Amino acid sequence: MRKFSYQIQKSLLAAALSALLGGCVDLEESPKSFVSSDQFFKTQADALAGVSAIYFRLNSSGQTPYHILFSTGMDMMSDDVQPGPGATNADVRSQSVLSHSSTGQRVREIWQQHYDAVNRANIAIDKIPQIAMDETLRSRLVLEAKFLRALFYFNLVRLYGDVPLILHETTSLSPADLYVERTPVEQVYQQIIQDLKDAEGLPNEPFAKSGAKYSAGDAGRATGGAARSLLAKVYLTRYDYPNAIQKSKEVIDGPFGYGLFADYAHAFLPAHKNGIEHIFSAQFESNADSHGNNQAMREAPTGIPGLNGNFAEQPLPGIYELYSANDKRRDVSFITSIVSPANGQTYKLTVKDPATGGTKPNPHFNKWWDPAQAGNLSQSAANVSILRFSDVLLIHAEAENEQNGPTAAAYASYNKVRRRAGLADLTSGLSQARFRDSLRVDRRLEFVFEYSRWFDLIRYKPLEGPDSYLIKSLHAAGKTNAQPKHYLFPIPQQEIDNNPKLQGKQNPGW
Repeated sequence: MRKFSYQIQKSLLAAALSALLGGCVDLEESPKSFVSSDQFFKTQADALAGVSAIYFRLNSSGQTPYHILFSTGMDMMSDDVQPGPGATNADVRSQSVLSHSSTGQRVREIWQQHYDAVNRANIAIDKIPQIAMDETLRSRLVLEAKFLRALFYFNLVRLYGDVPLILHETTSLSPADLYVERTPVEQVYQQIIQDLKDAEGLPNEPFAKSGAKYSAGDAGRATGGAARSLLAKVYLTRYDYPNAIQKSKEVIDGPFGYGLFADYAHAFLPAHKNGIEHIFSAQFESNADSHGNNQAMREAPTGIPGLNGNFAEQPLPGIYELYSANDKRRDVSFITSIVSPANGQTYKLTVKDPATGGTKPNPHFNKWWDPAQAGNLSQSAANVSILRFSDVLLIHAEAENEQNGPTAAAYASYNKVRRRAGLADLTSGLSQARFRDSLRVDRRLEFVFEYSRWFDLIRYKPLEGPDSYLIKSLHAAGKTNAQPKHYLFPIPQQEIDNNPKLQGKQNPGW
């Protein structure tokens, strides 16, 4: 199911794309070895490879946004995650306690990798319409590129605020073309929304039996349902509750076929990936080309025979305890014991309890575990969910509550998620504030360690007065460095140094 994204890496085409689309290429007046977009985008195969190269930026080898980077560069700042013993990078440990700066490695990498992806999308959007090829496929590929561009800009604008809005390939070395000013947040969001509205024209589902333009080998591509789902999240982030309600309802009631797995664990196990709940996911596979999900290795314990875990990410105290004993999500999201693939013995995961002098459970994250790769966790085939149907249900419930109070429709969507978790339905009678508080807790429990918590923390800011929810939550978790400035990342100092139009335009407090 990963075939469409990685076929380019297995041919000479990969080298051409690297030169063509890379974000860190040194520009020269007469490059000795350079494949221009005009030279490359000539055939239908080129168009397919060009769009695959955008997907590749989601989760390629190394640390990319949906492959570890959002953990080390973002989620470790939250009240859910902290560095484990295997996290030895000083930059990561600094980021985790919010003592990072504009020169931080992860601050820079998130910016650069997102703009590299945007550049790839811009080239595809500009060049593919000029190729003589199947018209239906040509239109679909452009819309996929627009969906991906919207996703990457959505991340950028949430993390950095005003960012340069670049919509076309840079083809000139003149300063006027190379240097771009920061664009106001509202204008960036207008472009994100327009791209997603266009992307609603994508096929609904890869495996639809009528009118589909995808085949089984295309699992993981963006769909019309994914575009609507992401648009609902954009509207919620913008506090545009009427549109968030409308768009999430289109997904819930539409012809997309989404639903919740009966078993919460199936949302993460490779055997069930690209299933009924998965709206859009970063795809991983186990093979000799090292395209496995390394997050599984980083959450696993050390010292277990036959297990190559390094325990680089660990839960902060309190998050495991937040689950009730009958919440089925707890024992899927965390483990407190593990069976050795080498000797079959069960090892309890414990830590010293200062209060008693004995030991207590030491929970480890467990969401990206691949049972078929227990002895080589770096080859986990578990996908990373970017949009799940449970997210759309909670988006609808939240928007409905914020717009109209806790209506029957809000309860209905929310209770579907609670029911799957094994929790009792919420009954009518909650105030708007109590419904909001309860839903925020369930969002945290539903999406723990899925690169979601930080985005929620910074999104909640306007609903409770300035600079309260984020600061309160982080201080309660022991991250006392948290300040109002942390609602935004700093603009990377390297970008400011290289772009005269960014100088003097740093985010407040940085």
